[in-house]
This record gives sequence, C-alpha cells and structure tokens, in this order.
Amino acid sequence: MEKALELIGCFASGDSKLASSLLKENYIQHNLAYGTGRDAFVGSVEYLASAGVKTTVNNIRAYEDGDYVFLQTVYNFAGAGEQVAFDIFRFEDGLIAEHWDNLASIAEANPSGHTQIDGTTEITDLEKTEENRVLVKNFLYDVMQGNNLNKMPEYFDGDAYIQHNSAIADGVSGLTEALAALADAGIEMIYDETHMVLAQGNYVLAVSEGTYAGAATSYYDLWRVENGKIAEHWDVMETITPKDTWKNRNGKF
Repeated sequence: MEKALELIGCFASGDSKLASSLLKENYIQHNLAYGTGRDAFVGSVEYLASAGVKTTVNNIRAYEDGDYVFLQTVYNFAGAGEQVAFDIFRFEDGLIAEHWDNLASIAEANPSGHTQIDGTTEITDLEKTEENRVLVKNFLYDVMQGNNLNKMPEYFDGDAYIQHNSAIADGVSGLTEALAALADAGIEMIYDETHMVLAQGNYVLAVSEGTYAGAATSYYDLWRVENGKIAEHWDVMETITPKDTWKNRNGKF
C-alpha cells in the first residue's frame, strides 16, 4: 500500500526518480488519456513538475487485496480543478505493474448533505472480507444488473443506506426515487458486466462496465458492509472516450 501512496505522491512532489523506481518497465496503463509503460508515467510526472502550478494529492481511503491496492483520492492536476478518483494498482515482484482508474470533478454535497468523499474510513471485519465480497458480487448481479430486482430489500437494513453519490439522497428510498426520476427522463443506467471486485474487511470496490444515457460508461462503486448488509456507498462514473482518442490500446478494463 505504501508504494502506491508514494507513487501518487510523485504527482505533487515531481520526484520522477522515485516514480521510476516504483514501476515495472512494462507498466500497463488503463487510463486512456495516457501512454502505457514506465517511461510514459515518468513523463507525466515531469510534465506536471514543469507546469508552473502545483499539483495537489489528498488520499482519503486506502485498501489492500492480495496483489492489488485500491485508493480513493482527490487530485488537482496543475490547478485544473479538483477531481475525485478511484485508483487500482496491481503489484508484481514488489513493483507496480498495472493501473486502472476512474475520475470525476468534485461536485456539491448531495440532497442529504454528504460529499463524494466524507464518511467513515475505519477498516473493520477483516475476517469477513470474502463474505462481504460475495455479498457485493451477488448484489451487482441481482440488483445493479437487474437480474433479480425483487431481492433488493435483502441487501439492506430497512431504509438505512448512507449515500455519497452527488445526485442521490440517503436511504434505499432515495436510490429508488433517483432511478425512477432517471427512467421518467428517458435515461437508462445499465450495468452490463463487472470486471473486478476488490475487498478488504468491510469495504468492497467493484469495477463495472455499462452505459449511461446510451454512452459507454465505467462504474467504480465502493460499498461499506455492516452486519451482512450494504450500509454506505461512494462512486465515480466516467464516460469511456471513443477509441480514436485513446493514448494506449490496453482498454479501460
């Protein structure tokens, strides 16, 4: 975990030598706005260092799952504006070998007064990591992918559900109302496939692919599980850009 935090810190420090030492030479990049390989990452660190406006990095949450580290962080790249991000790093032989992410601009607090990043950060229930991973996998299949919507109440403790999506209020009722409003507006939020489910204790991050209002979309959802029920949710949605704009050919997922 510390190496992943050191790596993102290089955006602020401009320490390209440290960045290079943390990465495998054939580092695989899935952020479609950047080239792949160690040299490309180091080049982006050097570019930010020369920009004249300091980049800031504020890590909010950090978790480990085997060879993977997943982070929630607020970035401001060279004064371009604050963005909230989920980053996933895969390690190989002690070095960072692969990276995936989703980013979105910081928004105002949601109808319940929650921001995209506030809420508890304490990691608990390490012995329930696999149980919580399975719970979220099943929730994604049954509810988010729409296969068994009648099972939705089974995943929550009544209406208790803390929501950090900037457009949705707390509660299962808030989620239901938001989805109904989208449907009334002719907007479909579709989850087609889940590519990755990472977990540590009471926190589970899922990476899914689908469409939003017909546009190809990457969904990163972080859920906190409490007593076998989904209790809290943070997310970042990102539209997947057309292939002819990609800076690498590794794909978003």
